[in-house]
Amino acid sequence: MDDAAAVTKERRRATVPDPTPAERLICKVLCVPQDRAPVDESETHRIFGASIFLSALRCLLSYIVLPIVLPAVGAASNIGPVVGIPVAALALVFDVKGVRRFWLAHHRQRWAFTLLYAAVGSMVTALLVVDIVHLV
Repeated sequence: MDDAAAVTKERRRATVPDPTPAERLICKVLCVPQDRAPVDESETHRIFGASIFLSALRCLLSYIVLPIVLPAVGAASNIGPVVGIPVAALALVFDVKGVRRFWLAHHRQRWAFTLLYAAVGSMVTALLVVDIVHLV
């Protein structure tokens, strides 16, 4: 290991405590390298906002716009899955990207946000499965 890598590793050790077994598992699942300095948190909050917005949009479409508004104005009521599947897939991608970013930044509330993302992702996944079953 060269001098720069050794200094970087020591700087990281000084700012980030050794991970617990649960943290190591999450980092492994999210492909978060454990031997690097935390990244800047500014991008983390922007990605969080985008992913929660997409998940909320998916729920809004599923529960209000597609089943209530479209039939009320005479539009086809079976376009829900066609719209819902791509939005749900995009929301899930942003959810994973967002939670990964919290772990890359070693954010102090990464566990709370991980649980929030898991809850939102579970709901969006359930809607995605319903839409896929509806199409098949």
